[in-house]
Amino acid sequence: MSRRAFHVVQSSLLASIAVLVTAVGLAGQGRVPSVADALRWPTERPPRPLSAKKVVFPPYEIRTLPNGLQVVLVSQNEQPIVSARMLVRAGAAQDPRGKEGLAMLTSALLDQGTTSKSSAQIAEQIDFMGGLLGTGAGTDLSFVNTVSMSDGLGEALDLMSDVARRPAFADAEIERQRQQALSSLTVAAEDPDTVASQVIDRLVFGFHPYGMPSGGTATSLASLTRQDFVAFHKSWFVPNNALIAIVGDVTPDAAYKEVARVFGDWAKGDVPAFAPADPPPPVRRVIVVDKPGAVQTEIRAGHLAFPRTHTDHLVMDQVVKILGGEGGNRLQQVLRTQKALTYGASADLDAYKLAGAVIAETDTRTDGTIEAVRTVVDEFFRLQRERVYEGELEGAQDFLAGSFPLSIESPDAIATRVLNQLFYGLPLEDLPAYPERVRSVTVDDVQRVAKQWLKPTQLSLVLVGDASRFLKDLAGAGFTNVERVPIEDLDLTAADLRRPARGAR
Repeated sequence: MSRRAFHVVQSSLLASIAVLVTAVGLAGQGRVPSVADALRWPTERPPRPLSAKKVVFPPYEIRTLPNGLQVVLVSQNEQPIVSARMLVRAGAAQDPRGKEGLAMLTSALLDQGTTSKSSAQIAEQIDFMGGLLGTGAGTDLSFVNTVSMSDGLGEALDLMSDVARRPAFADAEIERQRQQALSSLTVAAEDPDTVASQVIDRLVFGFHPYGMPSGGTATSLASLTRQDFVAFHKSWFVPNNALIAIVGDVTPDAAYKEVARVFGDWAKGDVPAFAPADPPPPVRRVIVVDKPGAVQTEIRAGHLAFPRTHTDHLVMDQVVKILGGEGGNRLQQVLRTQKALTYGASADLDAYKLAGAVIAETDTRTDGTIEAVRTVVDEFFRLQRERVYEGELEGAQDFLAGSFPLSIESPDAIATRVLNQLFYGLPLEDLPAYPERVRSVTVDDVQRVAKQWLKPTQLSLVLVGDASRFLKDLAGAGFTNVERVPIEDLDLTAADLRRPARGAR
């Protein structure tokens, strides 16, 4: 499901009800409803949110084992369960050039067999415990997590340790995961939504690791060997490069004792240096990925932003919420409500460890492509040009502050929040005060940050659709130097995004 799903469902339901009610009423008068009728139809604002209740964040402790493993301990006794979540500071960004997909496949293989257990035995054990086990990787990190009953914490940690520290990387499992990844690439290559999102990341971040395909390419996946997986795991999966949070119905002392028992003999390692070149500065680039016969166009617009630790992140998050997020969303209002060009539009602030991006997205019928693209770009300019309304900011803040309690509702959610804070080097004491910090942002703060950090003249644009229907009109709309790439020739690892012609060297 895409980022726009919530807006699509909500807006579609409300629009359908309004049209039905209007049509029924006017049909009784013997005439067909017009657009003017719809505009005159009385509307009501949604009910105001309930008064915010004070959020009580559970007490926590941070301890460190002699081998460097950071341990976060949080007591939360509402349910008789415990969540154990481990983060390793290495993800897709650490993939060697030409080995894209290595981190993702490494994490997928962790629970597919260890030196002492088969994948079936691992699955049987966690099922017998009535628990959960998961592994995965993101842009900056990899993870292993378990959820168990309180009295099963020791067994759950034993299993987590085995999976994280002693994966077998069996040849048969490697091939099975490789084939699944290749199949996913084949499907993704035909999906305009996925293609548009991959290309905008590539334009925004260039050849920085954040711009490369985290799931790999057919060439990179085919090149991965068992030794690649062993080397990646040996380099990055060491205790002094990891964090673990134990959250739930267990005392800090008891939890720490179990962690020390299970992970205390994990030997430190030399963590490789990681300092890639900075992403390129924002520059306007327009890519049309041609998919003949497409009935709609996927649109992305974005530019480089700052990393998660930037002092303006909290304000910028609200700027982007007003542009295209829950609780605000000018893009949705203009593109859907006013112009009927789309079912959904959104914008996100992607904030990673080393850099970030502001990316807006929507889709539209093919004959609405030019107007939709122009509207998206105009909304970036409007945020800089026009002062936001107090109500817009209040809506964004209501969503952010109001959803915070849900993000610390379960032990696993608390563990995720705490680990993310530590992973990015942010003060843990900021967590309980998050709703107050959100509401402290003013309209003046929003305008300052929008003027300083939004770059509408340097937006990269990606359009995936039938180029024959709109390509010739882009120049007249002010979008010049357009690059057309047939979808079957798209190569995210090439400077011009084109696969070399057959026979070319």
